Amino acid sequence: MSRPIAVVGPTATGKTDLGVRLALDLGGEVINADAMQLYRGMDIGTAKATPLERRGVPHHLLDVLEVTETASVAAYQRQARAEIERLLAADRVPVLVGGSGLYIQAVLDDLRFPGTDPEVRAALEAEAAEAGAGVLHERLARLDPDAAAAILPSNIRRVVRALEVIELTGRPFSANLPRPGEPRYGTRMIGVDRGVTELDNRVEQRVRRMFEQGLVAEVRTLEARGLRSGRTASRALGYQQVLAELDGEGDFAAAAAATVTATRRFVRKQRSWFRRDRRIHWFDGAEPDLAERVRAALGP
Repeated sequence: MSRPIAVVGPTATGKTDLGVRLALDLGGEVINADAMQLYRGMDIGTAKATPLERRGVPHHLLDVLEVTETASVAAYQRQARAEIERLLAADRVPVLVGGSGLYIQAVLDDLRFPGTDPEVRAALEAEAAEAGAGVLHERLARLDPDAAAAILPSNIRRVVRALEVIELTGRPFSANLPRPGEPRYGTRMIGVDRGVTELDNRVEQRVRRMFEQGLVAEVRTLEARGLRSGRTASRALGYQQVLAELDGEGDFAAAAAATVTATRRFVRKQRSWFRRDRRIHWFDGAEPDLAERVRAALGP
């Protein structure tokens, strides 16, 4: 039976192209593991592969949510595992591709999701609205330093969720993250990274292309479909910066610069997350023969 492959790593390293190449070479299909590419219409700002770039390879778990819906790791875990099992049963190679570390870990490891309490969550959200996310993040740092290190202070939703779990279970939120063992399905994990300076430049070039290709118009279209009310989608890199300028001076050059800065910060966070996982076999995305080297490392 075929074994899945996971292609992971920071943004703008070349994962998408490599995933398509591997799927073509190995008789596989791609499963998206980028949380923001789950959303319909969020194409330019998430660098979603175009039909031409997909080269006829079926892609799954793209465009499955409206921007008003909240992305859920638990739901993604169920859906991605179902797709993997369906492809394995058909003797197709599932190629999981993306940079959302928690989503990938949820699929490949025994990651469990504690329940929720609407009253506890509402109280925390009200406190965040009144006192600011920084106050809640400081509390999280005291109660669970590991969780605080993995969650940006600006990510109010995840800060609130971590504090909710701590209050409901009496255990650190990070205790729900298992120590990686053998990845589920015997998945082979491939990491793609690049030098810091090169990747910083690629991020800047990517953001410039996004704005040239019509990111502002895309945000305006999604705003009419309820983007602002989407608790997850409205915080996506690029989208939140454009929304801020739509509310402000309309300086989209400033929005682009802010997107570059935020994306570079996110890249460093991604790199830190994935580098902790010793199961990943790393490759330099700048190598001209990247796909061939990965194929050789995968073996028969």
